[in-house]
Amino acid sequence: MRKIFLFFPVILLHICCNKNSKQSNTADTTNSADLHGETFKPKNIQEEMIYSRALTAAVWSMPVVNYQLMYQEMATKLNGNFNQIVIWPKLLDWKNQTLTPNPDVIYIMPFFNTKDVGPVVLEIPPADKGMLNGSVMNYWQAAIEDIGPGGVDKGKGGKYLFLPPDYDLNMVPKGYIPLASNTYQGYALIRSVLKSGNSADVAAAIEYSKRIKLYPLSQASQSPQTTFLDASNVVYDSSIPYDIRFFKSLNIMVQAEPWLERDKAMIDLLKTIGIERGKPFNPNPRTEEILNHAIKAAKAWLDVNYESMPRYYTDAHWFFPASEETHQSIVNDFKVPDSYPVDNRAVIYTMAFFSAKHIGESQYYLMTVKDKDEKPLDGSKHYKLNVPANVPVTQYWSMTVYNRHTHTFIRNANWMGRSSQTPGIQKNADGSVDIYFGPTPPASGESNWIPTDPKGQFEVLARFYGPQKALYDKSWKMGDIEEVK
Repeated sequence: MRKIFLFFPVILLHICCNKNSKQSNTADTTNSADLHGETFKPKNIQEEMIYSRALTAAVWSMPVVNYQLMYQEMATKLNGNFNQIVIWPKLLDWKNQTLTPNPDVIYIMPFFNTKDVGPVVLEIPPADKGMLNGSVMNYWQAAIEDIGPGGVDKGKGGKYLFLPPDYDLNMVPKGYIPLASNTYQGYALIRSVLKSGNSADVAAAIEYSKRIKLYPLSQASQSPQTTFLDASNVVYDSSIPYDIRFFKSLNIMVQAEPWLERDKAMIDLLKTIGIERGKPFNPNPRTEEILNHAIKAAKAWLDVNYESMPRYYTDAHWFFPASEETHQSIVNDFKVPDSYPVDNRAVIYTMAFFSAKHIGESQYYLMTVKDKDEKPLDGSKHYKLNVPANVPVTQYWSMTVYNRHTHTFIRNANWMGRSSQTPGIQKNADGSVDIYFGPTPPASGESNWIPTDPKGQFEVLARFYGPQKALYDKSWKMGDIEEVK
């Protein structure tokens, strides 16, 4: 048995790290750890267990490391703290290096921590002069509840109250919407949706978003001020680092929050790799080398899962990146009997952040990484997608390009997407819209073109805001992206 056990991790690392392998082409070249194509070979059973358990830990912890990276960017780049709001007071540009963000809305991200201050209030304005959608999540990015017209307040606005673990709900004052959490820390991703893409409506969406308030409940009677931190002028990079930095972020999480009952089986596994609550994480050089191998193996495994998601349409390569099992687990706070889909959960949080309590009510997503001929989308080539007429949405649809390997905006891109709200977008006579992808614009011009990086692969995320029945029953559907030769 031991020979088989040894064989599996060695093969994974060979796939991940050998420069001549197919998988190596999907390695994140922005990360600092370069293993020079060496295959990991454990010297003894101890090293074998460090490697195996580190791989398992990486897959299990992806959501919290993802969260921790976003918070650290707030703390270090913006000198921010908990119970403050990060805002991008303009449409996003490439400097927002979070995972697959939306360039067609205004982003607002409140970060909570109830450990020292107790319950924290998030005030959401009514949908009178604008519209918000989003969700409040715990440290694991599991949605507690949605906000806005698609959430609990149904567009009437309200005071959401983020509660510490085991807080007595009988203590919640009248007039507040309680959000029971099993972690002290959490955050919300809130989007201020535009009425159109013109500058006046962008300005209105920004102004409306600043009506959001965040403060400890203990200060409610003192006219508390909300602190907004402008992130629009910094490179806000929370892309997943597939090297020792991943485990350093994981250690921060372990030190910050009590163990959840469901995850206590991980305590001894993490001790094996040097992460233990109440103790410093100081791996020696050999252990650090093993951990660097393990996190790259985790990436290889999750990439295989990512590219194996079932198709949304039988005859096109679009897919929804979350399985139904994961959806049900998120809705039920991972308390579904006989279910704990850590692999698919990890896939989601390698390429995105945020989860919705009621996915599909406010927005829906489809991703593709391949063209009609089953080939990866190549940034040096030219492609076209026809979006059929009468897209089933009440608000807007969009197509956004991301770096395939980091799942972030392409750095230094002038723009990242096109949508039904893009000023000047051209329609065909039948009402359909052709979207073009490539390193240079088509002969028809730039109005419907999204630039790509000729040095790398890319992926495309389709968003549908205010999705309608025809999207779900598939009476309306998109075809594949096709190469233009």
